[in-house]
Amino acid sequence: MTKTSRRDLLTTVAGAAATAAIFESAPAAAQAGPKPIFPVPITTIPIVGETDVFQVRRIYCIGRNYAAHAIERGSDPTREPPFFFQKPTDAIQNVAIGEVADHPYPLLTKNYHHEVELVAALKSGGTNIAAEQALEHVYGYALGLDMTRRDLQNGMAAEKKPWEIGKSFDHAAVLGPIHPVGKVGHLTKGEISLAVNGKVRQDSNLDKMIWSVAEQIAKLSEAFELKAGDIIYSGTPENVGPVVKGDVLLCKLEGLPDMSIRIV
Repeated sequence: MTKTSRRDLLTTVAGAAATAAIFESAPAAAQAGPKPIFPVPITTIPIVGETDVFQVRRIYCIGRNYAAHAIERGSDPTREPPFFFQKPTDAIQNVAIGEVADHPYPLLTKNYHHEVELVAALKSGGTNIAAEQALEHVYGYALGLDMTRRDLQNGMAAEKKPWEIGKSFDHAAVLGPIHPVGKVGHLTKGEISLAVNGKVRQDSNLDKMIWSVAEQIAKLSEAFELKAGDIIYSGTPENVGPVVKGDVLLCKLEGLPDMSIRIV
């Protein structure tokens, strides 16, 4: 009869335990979390004076937020509550300061319109945010263009169908870099304008908004949980109009650098 020493017994037990641990960990390793089958780029916006960038989560836009523009679109600004729509995140076209960026004329449309706007970028969010605290969630501001395939928008509206196709398409959300609140403050007033080939078309002031940025944040948060990375196009003044290939658009907003694109 073979005798087993205490040392041999301990060695055998330790080896069995190690083997069991290997077999127990193998399924866990094999079942490590799922990974994407292909990469999808994230959308970011440069931040003035920073090497870091602002990652975009959602793009919200308010409709008819200047009284004169509401009137030219056939609406009554004294009675209409705010309404919103969204653009896809990858519709963003970043335009650097001092650059005249090429902007492709989009598919399907024959009536392509400019809409210059202030854009607010959020660093935090929530639901049912009070207007009095809403600006605490703003990281910074940018100058933007809500480009619009007006014929497609009008056609769908006439049929009482969603007019997303008029607002949501490639390069539909043009904007300059974000300027942190700590550097420019909160932009609640100041001239905003747009010129096409040197001729001014849109010219108004931020204080003519029907719903302020703070009120927009408050109203949006009643319907959605706002989060860091959300941006809000805050509405355009009157005299929106068509552009064609070759046109150069110059956007201005008091307190921020100009932004310019060329339709190609």
